[in-house]
Amino acid sequence: MWDSSLIIMLIVFTFTIVFMLWRPLDINETIPTTIGAGIVLIVGIVSWTDIVDIVDIVSGPSLTILSTIMMSIVLESIGFFKWVAINIVQRSKGSGIRLYIYTNLLCFFMTMLFNNDGSILITTPIIIRIIQLLKFKPHQMFPYLISGALIATAASAPIAVSNISNLIALKIVGLSLNSYVAMMFIPSMVGILVIGWLLFLYFKKDIPKAFSPIPFKRANLHSAYLYTHPLDTSSHEEEIDWKMFKVCLLIIVTTRAAFFALSPFGISLEFVGLLGASILIAYRWIRKGTGIKDVVKNTPWKIFLFAFNMYVLVYGLKNVGLNDFIVSSIEKVVAQDALQATIIMGILSTILSNLVNNLPAVMINTMAIVDMELDPLITQMAYLANVIGSDIGALLTPIGTLATLIWMFELKKYGVKVTWGKYLKVTLLVIPIGLFVSLFSLYLWIMLFVQ
Repeated sequence: MWDSSLIIMLIVFTFTIVFMLWRPLDINETIPTTIGAGIVLIVGIVSWTDIVDIVDIVSGPSLTILSTIMMSIVLESIGFFKWVAINIVQRSKGSGIRLYIYTNLLCFFMTMLFNNDGSILITTPIIIRIIQLLKFKPHQMFPYLISGALIATAASAPIAVSNISNLIALKIVGLSLNSYVAMMFIPSMVGILVIGWLLFLYFKKDIPKAFSPIPFKRANLHSAYLYTHPLDTSSHEEEIDWKMFKVCLLIIVTTRAAFFALSPFGISLEFVGLLGASILIAYRWIRKGTGIKDVVKNTPWKIFLFAFNMYVLVYGLKNVGLNDFIVSSIEKVVAQDALQATIIMGILSTILSNLVNNLPAVMINTMAIVDMELDPLITQMAYLANVIGSDIGALLTPIGTLATLIWMFELKKYGVKVTWGKYLKVTLLVIPIGLFVSLFSLYLWIMLFVQ
């Protein structure tokens, strides 16, 4: 029998997800999630003791992701991404295929350096400006846009620090950051390379063979690029501060490396991330006299609230028996064999992600995995398969990840129309293959080289 708590929780969760994805009147996704979380708290489905546990789980990953976004804001303020855009066009040397490869590499490395949501926010406007200025036709624009979005989002799988849901799940399972990378980097990279190759084959006929290069200015004969360029709509001219570029990149790379170097010593990821962001902001202030106003204004503080709200809802589902249902349904099958555990959890995560978004999906599955009390090796493989499903499998539909939702809104903002049908024609062919390649690679890699 379904009791009243279960019915209320299912209604609240369903309406929250619908309004979060629909966003009527362009409301921020934190509004429906806050209302939903508030209702769950008020009716007592989630207790205040649960809230303490949720804050402990969510705060660290949220602050880690926020620190990387702060860093990206600083880089944007000094003209780094404009310089990157200029170089992408110039180094393509009039080749549409080179431009396609470079834009995908840009999306990949932006996610690796920062995070998938930040990468989408940075790279989507850059790609749109480039392809519009090059006067590509609509069918020529689409390969660059969707390939960049898919690669940027999938690129959050190799290292956990590129995705907030990965970090939250990592903390629940108790897997170290270095162990995650050792087991996950190679299998997920194999999957990403397969997706990249399939996307190229799919779009090969639509990618322009050649284009007319965009002229750009040089500061002097020794060629320091100016900020002023067709990619820049402002009229402000300023020479690039190359020393500042190098130091800022060094700080970011060092911070990224410190995540892995200091984690074994018990130093929290959020501490390292916030310290790196603080050093970067302080250096910019010393070098340019720019304060923190733009960082405070442009940092999406709502990420913490959004993650907290989603976790309250997921905890509510757990408290009304969802976890027990999942555990009782698949525990015996998952516990039997590592390959079965990998495939089942990967598929389950994919299905849930495309139904309700990957953030609640990966949380629900992770808590279920912990409750199953599996063999340690199978637990780790089930968790990693869960991540692959939420990072790669979730790309099947536009609602599967927060990053693809952001991408759709960015396209709309710049007047670029991409329908669900157009999106699905690509992903239904490419993503399932990439998903299963990643899952089988994960199984083979761990069984043959890691365990």
